[in-house]
Amino acid sequence: MIAVEIVQQRLCDAGMPGWAAILPQQIEQALAADRHGDLGRWRHLLLQLPDRKTVDVDLEADTLRIGRADEIEKEIRQDIYQTLRALQPWRKGPYEIFGIPVDTEWRSDWKWRRLRAHIQPLAGRKVLDVGCGNGYHAWRMAGEGAELVIGIDPNLLFLAQFTAVRHFMAEPPDVHFLPLGIEAVPEKLESFDTVFSMGVLYHRRSPMDHLFDLKSCLRPGGELVLETLVVEGGKNTVLVPEGRYAKMRNVWFIPSAEALQNWLKRCGYRDVRVVDVTPTSTREQRRTDWMAFESLEDFLHPSNGETTVEGYPAPLRAIAIARA
Repeated sequence: MIAVEIVQQRLCDAGMPGWAAILPQQIEQALAADRHGDLGRWRHLLLQLPDRKTVDVDLEADTLRIGRADEIEKEIRQDIYQTLRALQPWRKGPYEIFGIPVDTEWRSDWKWRRLRAHIQPLAGRKVLDVGCGNGYHAWRMAGEGAELVIGIDPNLLFLAQFTAVRHFMAEPPDVHFLPLGIEAVPEKLESFDTVFSMGVLYHRRSPMDHLFDLKSCLRPGGELVLETLVVEGGKNTVLVPEGRYAKMRNVWFIPSAEALQNWLKRCGYRDVRVVDVTPTSTREQRRTDWMAFESLEDFLHPSNGETTVEGYPAPLRAIAIARA
């Protein structure tokens, strides 16, 4: 699932030999921590994928396209379809693989469209995508010309989905998934030109530590792209849910956009700005045939879509840009 030696070499090439040295042990420990016992099943599914490769890959389209329907036989396409379906739920996307539409829970292309015009061009840059999910945005970063993209996320299902997508690329770009959290990245790495952290901050018990960790990954002058939940309010407004927020157990702190800017400045970031604040709609996050579990519609109050089922403000997401 992970070509560790190749990733090690790329980390060395990118000036991160210290991380490369400890990476094999990190990966071994991460794969051993199979919390739900499904890794063996997912590996078996990946082995069933037909050995078909394509050079017809479009990583710039909103729906990431790998191959065309007319490149493979109907029976092979059905086999691929069945295997991809068995890797549900698909949360980030959308994808199209040999003509098979993978309609994911999130229209992740909407988020990409909101931030793309505001960030430094990614061409030739070394990028770290923290909490990368199944890699949708990491592929989009490669589509923008990034030299190297390292995505990290401890979720092993996301690793399996990423591996399935990459499997069909005859000439995959330099995009790699590591099943690790930010705490596994060595301190004071200071090597990436751009670091993305999207949909992670509100899950951290210590958001300030997370911001410091992200800063430690950036070279001096490197750019942070941070996307997170916010609430309306002034510079001292922070929501701390008493229990769940939108049925999520692990939501700790949701600042206002102004408070978020202050946090970033307090952590030593420069040129801090919030470039977008957008309510999450049930068109952007919804239940689909590829993600049949509860989604945003179920997290909102049935008689008042402006609040969650717990009575908190409905999800509002901001994108902040800053420099180390």
